[in-house]
Amino acid sequence: MPVLTRLIPSPVVVDIRPGALDDLASVLSDQRISHSGKLAVAVSNGSGAKLRERIAPALPSATWYEVGGGTLDDAIRLAGAIKAGHYDAVVGLGGGKIIDCAKFAAARVGLPLVAVPTNLAHDGLCSPVATLDNDAGRGSYGVPNPIAVVIDLDVIRDAPARFVRSGIGDAVSNISAIADWELANRVNGEKIDGLAAAMARQAGEAVLRHPGGIGDNDFLQVLAEALVLSGIAMSVSGDSRPSSGACHEINHAFDLLFPQRAASHGEQCGLGAAFAMYLRGAHEESAYMAEVLHQHGLPVLPEEIGFTVDEFVQVVEFAPQTRPGRYTILEHLDLKTNQIKDIYSDYAKAISS
Repeated sequence: MPVLTRLIPSPVVVDIRPGALDDLASVLSDQRISHSGKLAVAVSNGSGAKLRERIAPALPSATWYEVGGGTLDDAIRLAGAIKAGHYDAVVGLGGGKIIDCAKFAAARVGLPLVAVPTNLAHDGLCSPVATLDNDAGRGSYGVPNPIAVVIDLDVIRDAPARFVRSGIGDAVSNISAIADWELANRVNGEKIDGLAAAMARQAGEAVLRHPGGIGDNDFLQVLAEALVLSGIAMSVSGDSRPSSGACHEINHAFDLLFPQRAASHGEQCGLGAAFAMYLRGAHEESAYMAEVLHQHGLPVLPEEIGFTVDEFVQVVEFAPQTRPGRYTILEHLDLKTNQIKDIYSDYAKAISS
């Protein structure tokens, strides 16, 4: 008998709305997540710690672990601390670094992970990847998807606006990433997972086309859903292809070449996406993307995040080295220094006109 469907690795609970945190205890008491109430809750000493007082009374059997940062060592220490606790699940409460530490630790000890992000800085909140700093710089580690995602839009609104802006850039960059995937398919025959591509593309388009702004609950709802869908799309495809192309290569190049000066992940990805769209000849799409990013307060020129044109040219030239084996418009064009300078000059004029 032919296989007519496939199983998709995705959370059993996705709760995105204002006030969602008030019902966290009932989500966790789901028999698929925790039958005993014994939970290991990883928090930062920042946003997560502030919410601990609010949540702790509803989780009397939980043990709280403060995580110092977002390094591989932090994640390994967390795993060691919770290993002997006989918990049902791990809860990551905080920003992206805490969520990634909790993801890694939960995977290491074989427990499900509940993600409770306090900001929307990037699509890692529901992805099968934990990004952690290590002795060599920064690494990406494969982990299971969270079993549940709870996003309280009231909490998101209280976070600094720069985190929401970063999430916007990361979500919108999906559009460029999918174009790169399609290019790799045409040139190299790389197989495209149609479902993963559809999910990631629609997530990016929903954010790009939404008329609202970062202060609107409707817009935050769409952004949060887009970031969750992007993470699930990566699980469907089995890698980061649906959300990572030339845009993310440029982001990684910023991080590697200028680690002390790099901007946020989403700012760099958004800028990279707008430029990559221009590189592939999609000039109208590039201009519209740049216009929307600017409306949300995101940079579309390197000068807006403190880099010179020559530094940006260096970033673009180095970018393909950050993801060996990934084929994007950067690998396809194989541009040299002077060519990048000329195209960037045209790009800057086009989005400023």
